[in-house]
Amino acid sequence: MGWLLTFFVIPCVVVLTYAFRSSDLQGGLGSAWTLETLHRLADPTYLPIVWRTLSMSALCTLFCVGLAIPIALQMVRCSAPWRGLLLMMVLLPFLTNLLIRMFAWKSLLHTEGLAKQVLVFLQLATEDSQLLNHSGTVLLVMTYTQLPLAILPVYAAAEKFDLQLLEAARDLGASSWQAARRIFLPGIRDGILSASSMTFVCSLGQYVVPQFVGGAGDEMIGNKIVQRAFSDRNLPLACAMAGGLLLAILLSLILLRAIAKLRRHWLERQA
Repeated sequence: MGWLLTFFVIPCVVVLTYAFRSSDLQGGLGSAWTLETLHRLADPTYLPIVWRTLSMSALCTLFCVGLAIPIALQMVRCSAPWRGLLLMMVLLPFLTNLLIRMFAWKSLLHTEGLAKQVLVFLQLATEDSQLLNHSGTVLLVMTYTQLPLAILPVYAAAEKFDLQLLEAARDLGASSWQAARRIFLPGIRDGILSASSMTFVCSLGQYVVPQFVGGAGDEMIGNKIVQRAFSDRNLPLACAMAGGLLLAILLSLILLRAIAKLRRHWLERQA
């Protein structure tokens, strides 16, 4: 609690407080207190960026969880040595600096990069095709960066699941898809909810991926916060946008927790 209070709660309170201060020409804080900064958040030019941030985060969460479920299922079915190796491969990207990985993706997706050459060879792209500065590329790299955050909670839940229940369901006439949908997915529900919340929250604050592989039309809220803080040197506006993002994250977590609680009560009544 002391760690969270010192390095999370207090900095968030400071950021929210700065949002009510005026700015000065040196990029710092003015002496006056004002609500003008909050009024600037109602600028309609921010609405497409907010929508893009929410939609990209939701799609990234959907793809990550959709990939994490079969990956986790395959991992728990493996023997202990293979399971440890696969788990290490999932964790391996965390041991590499994010900027290095972004430069690697940028080189891979460059006009003369390996990915472009392979797609041209397979006649899936032309010489004029651009893989960088595209929203699909941003979503692809975001999914790559957030996928381990989705795999780990699902794997933790799947590891506690009794796989013999799937065999029993198939013995009783269920297909593999029916057994997975009606037995496995409800059994790892908590892991799926944790993976969804972690992936969605981390995706909301993403700005490195759009900065490196996206174009001007792929900016998210995180990119605007960086621009207001460093390029425009408007610290109060950057803090106001960061505070809005923080509130959106808190509301998302509260909503997911409420959904989980309601479903738990419903299951208790059914029992």
